[in-house]
Amino acid sequence: MLQQLFTPSVQHTLDLIGIFVFAISGALLAVRKNFDIFGIAVLAEVTALGGGLIRDLIIGAVPPAAFTDLGYFLTPLVAAVLVFFLHPQVQRIQTGVNVFDAAGLGLFCVAGTTKAYEYGLGLTASATLGLATAVGGGVLRDIIANEVPSLVRWDRDLYAVPAIVGSAIVALCIRFQALNPGTSAVAALVAFAVRLLALRYHWRAPRAWNRRSSAVEVPEEG
Repeated sequence: MLQQLFTPSVQHTLDLIGIFVFAISGALLAVRKNFDIFGIAVLAEVTALGGGLIRDLIIGAVPPAAFTDLGYFLTPLVAAVLVFFLHPQVQRIQTGVNVFDAAGLGLFCVAGTTKAYEYGLGLTASATLGLATAVGGGVLRDIIANEVPSLVRWDRDLYAVPAIVGSAIVALCIRFQALNPGTSAVAALVAFAVRLLALRYHWRAPRAWNRRSSAVEVPEEG
């Protein structure tokens, strides 16, 4: 069913769009961290391809698409060059990181869930891999940039939840045979919107019930 709804060209286009926006996110963070051009390129590549590599290795799609399609490798480099020359003013870089990261989150949770299901995984496992596809690159990006990943920061706005929502929408659409490019776009936009709303209104996941801690919130740089 999904093979008919999502032709290889459609899946490839969706992947490249997600790769580009995630690469922008990684490159912008590298600029904020004062990385050189090599560091910008590395962070762009890792952010863009990390989640997809995790997904492909788990589902057995080997060698991963990142190593068989030159476009997957070159797209982050294009994003890195654009950011190197055209990055926004320093005080606006964090906003750029957040917006592009949210866009990549939405696109990748849809692409990851869809591809995992095409390779024979069940709906729950497919949605889980959609989440891993969406957040994996961001986690690797933060580790390389010497930051605690936003995924596990208690003092950061919701990050995984928007990807879970998007992946769940895709899984439900598959379950009810309603998955098509239109509903996929809706799932990606919902994840994107939830992430931006979380950033705007500082939505955060609850910590342990009745937890007492002396930890204080550390403000983000930028």
